[in-house]
Amino acid sequence: MTIELEVCIDNLESLHLAIEGGATRIELCSSLALGGLTPSYGFMKKAAQYSSIPIYAMIRPRQGDFLYSEQDVESMLEDVLCAKQAGLQGIVIGALTAEGDVDKMICQRLIEAASGMGVTFHRAIDQCRDPKQALEDIAELGCERILTSGLASTAKQGINVIAEMVEQAQGRFSIMAGAGVNIDNAAQIIKQTGIHEIHLSGKTTRPSHMKLHIDSAKMGSDSVDDFAIPVTNKQTIQSVKQTINNI
Repeated sequence: MTIELEVCIDNLESLHLAIEGGATRIELCSSLALGGLTPSYGFMKKAAQYSSIPIYAMIRPRQGDFLYSEQDVESMLEDVLCAKQAGLQGIVIGALTAEGDVDKMICQRLIEAASGMGVTFHRAIDQCRDPKQALEDIAELGCERILTSGLASTAKQGINVIAEMVEQAQGRFSIMAGAGVNIDNAAQIIKQTGIHEIHLSGKTTRPSHMKLHIDSAKMGSDSVDDFAIPVTNKQTIQSVKQTINNI
């Protein structure tokens, strides 16, 4: 059984590390610490140039919920066009109504703008009022896959719901487990749910190569170390890859 291993990244250094570790697809983001936001056009373009595997761009204009204004949508449509122009293979989207249903009108606009590209519906489904109906709405939209934690904080905690989603999907599209997937639980999640795709960041940090450290001039929150650079851990990705190859 072939398992797709999607790695989410937010810098070019991590792109190379993820590919070297055995990733089969990249979710390209900015600000992974916020759950992943839309990457810049420059990041998209260079990632497409350097990557040997498919790349899907996160289309999410801000942190927080998935209820978007018309101006948000207009921005997202421009970002979809940037992803297409950059030569990426797909986009990752999700939009909800105030009542917690899939906003099919917004999603359809984004999908139409992405014509010819693949589409993943992201973890917005985990905040839906009725996940079973949401799954059918997403099927109607024609998305390739749904990224989900099974309505829980982690995929392991949502393992039973993920299995139910796989059963409901009936092969019409893929269910991809994400959130807290790691070397210790990847095999269990795959075996107990029947999924064929997993999603993780495998994130670690490396020390800055700066010789001068001025810690008093913070670039953001006081809790963030500006001289600890977040990157994908190649060894983590390799370990997960080996584990899923042995299933």
